[in-house]
This record gives sequence, structure tokens and C-alpha cells, in this order.
Amino acid sequence: MPELPEVEIFKRHLDDTSLGRRIDDAVVNDRRIIGKAAPGELAARLKGARLTASRRYGKYLLIDLGKSGWLALHFGMNGSLQYYGNGAEEPAYDRLRLDFAGDGHLAYVNPRRIGSVELVPDPATFVAREGLGPDALDPELGADDFARALQATKRDVKSALMDQALVAGIGNLYSDEILFQAQLHPKTPTNALDRAALRQLFSKMRYVLETAVREGAGSEQMLERLPRGFLLPQRKKGGRCPRCGGAIATVKSGGRTGYFCPHCQPAPR
Repeated sequence: MPELPEVEIFKRHLDDTSLGRRIDDAVVNDRRIIGKAAPGELAARLKGARLTASRRYGKYLLIDLGKSGWLALHFGMNGSLQYYGNGAEEPAYDRLRLDFAGDGHLAYVNPRRIGSVELVPDPATFVAREGLGPDALDPELGADDFARALQATKRDVKSALMDQALVAGIGNLYSDEILFQAQLHPKTPTNALDRAALRQLFSKMRYVLETAVREGAGSEQMLERLPRGFLLPQRKKGGRCPRCGGAIATVKSGGRTGYFCPHCQPAPR
């Protein structure tokens, strides 16, 4: 599932290819991703609008369309954004396509249809409606704020990291890496973490997410570019810990299968 780093890459792709462009036409190829909106109504509101700004919040990408509001995109399990020029082949599983005046198209691609596209008034209203916590890379989110949010719950630390109401942007994949870097077992209760452990967890969260963005999250080459001490390349059946060489184990948390090293991330007492 695209998490914060992947969505940040989508944002940069949008900014590089499409920001400032005017939408000449909008084509909804699958109405199931636009919720209750009528395809014709959405297309009509998009047509003529200009992409003036973009903002990522957690796992969401929001695009400022001026008077038409903001287009909020969620990428579900395997969605993405793809820009292509006139004459190029249209991407498979193109659920929404923006045709720009002159040349070029921006496609919202989503093979499994688990995602959403909708027009919202503004980012603040949308974030409040979705009940999202602070973005994990928000410069204004401090270690103390992060600690208070996690200590307010008694769940295991992996579930807490994946709770978008506590901190927005982290899912199953990156929570594993963050906990590995912090040397915390996924089942450690958050209220059992002391101040030092919480500050370490905050620091590793920022480190992992920023590293993933820098190394091209979502690309085939990212795993090869990551620092040697990262778990992600070994996050699989038969994987070996990059730190101690031991076997990687799995754990269920919040209905998801996580990966960890039992030696480097010992179970809580």
C-alpha cells in the first residue's frame, strides 16, 4: 500500500509534470473510485480548472484547483499517478484521466480499485473530516507531541504507529522498519515506553521516512539503494536480519502481518 514516502514521490511527480497546467477535459473511467459523486458532475467541475498547488498529508495527495476546490486522492493498495504525453499509450487500470490543454495527460491508476478520488473544500476541512492526526513529517510535530499521542493509547506500538488518527502516513511496511531501527518489538505496549524510548522512536520514524523518500520509495531500485542496515530488503519469508543475521519472524498486529527480528527486537517482559 502506498504510504507517506510513496505518496510524497507521487506529489513530486505531479509537481514536475503537471503543476500550473489547465485541465481541458476529465475522463472518469470507473465511477467506483469517486464515491457518491456523479461522473459527469465531477468531470464538469474539473474541466477548465488549473492545478495551482499540491499538498501531501499522510497517505493523501491534495491538489488545489482554485474555485473548483481541492482534489483529494487516496491510492489504496497499489494506486499511483502517471503522466504521459500525447500519442503515448494510456496506462492500464486508468480510473481517472486529466487531459491538459495543449499536450499531456495525468492518470490516476489503481488496479485493485481500493482508493478514492473526491473534491473537497480545502485541506483543513478534509483532514478534520477524516480524523487524521498530524503528518508524520510535519516540521511542527515535535518529539514531545509524538510521545503524548502514543502514550494516550494502551495498544501495541506497531498498531499505534499505523493509527492514522495518532500520526498520519505510516502503514504496515514502514512501521516494521521504524520499529526495527528503534529495536522495539511490535507488541510492546505504548504505555510501557519511557521518555527515552519514545524520543528514539520519533527520531527513527523521521529517519526511515526521509530515507525512503530520498531513495525513491515505490521504485524497483529503492531496496537496492537503502542503507545496508535496513530491514525492508529482508522483509520476506526466509529473510535474515541485516544486523545479527538471524531469521526474520512474523507477527500479527491490527490484522496485518508484520516482520521483525526476535533477537534484535526482544519481546516485552
